Amino acid sequence: MNDTTRGKFITLEGIDGAGKSSHVAWIAGFLRARGKVVLSTREPGGTPLGEKLRESLLSEAMHPETETLLMFAARREHIAQLIQPALARGDWVLCDRFSDASHAYQGGGKGLERRRLSALEQWVHGEGSSQPCEPDLTLLFDVPCEVARQRIVLAGRRLDRFEQEEAQFHDRVRHAYLDRAQKYPGRFRVLNGERGLDEVRGALQDILTEFGA
Repeated sequence: MNDTTRGKFITLEGIDGAGKSSHVAWIAGFLRARGKVVLSTREPGGTPLGEKLRESLLSEAMHPETETLLMFAARREHIAQLIQPALARGDWVLCDRFSDASHAYQGGGKGLERRRLSALEQWVHGEGSSQPCEPDLTLLFDVPCEVARQRIVLAGRRLDRFEQEEAQFHDRVRHAYLDRAQKYPGRFRVLNGERGLDEVRGALQDILTEFGA
């Protein structure tokens, strides 16, 4: 596969309640209207094994290192079975969360050492191979933690294990995301998730058009 035929890999990130998931279908529709073949997926999940691991990860208490290893195990299967084949076909992949989420939640939130996360990321992404699996564009939806919490409460749904964490946890996750965006400015685009739906989608349209959609 050469770079001229490879598809594009776009990831969406943000704390729970930031609103990113509400834009996935819209982005996929926008890209398809531009003639792109789009694979829309999520993490943890995406594959049958990944979805089984997702159920456990979102509901069962476990050691932070166990949690991290399971996240990356699901991710490796996701990359091998779905993401890399789609990119090789020239498709565009749209993924709700990817490895930045592990740096934010398991690193920032749970305090796992960055060097361990980076080592897992390099291994699972295939760094050093001819085609490492790295996002081309990451859309970070950012909102204050109190706003995100209000949205989750108003949704009235059952909270998963991460959503039930204390406010300080989500604050650490948010700041870890913003640190990642500062570290990788060429890949990240930060969107103000407090703005109205039309404003956010207008900003998304501009970003995606500039990106080559």
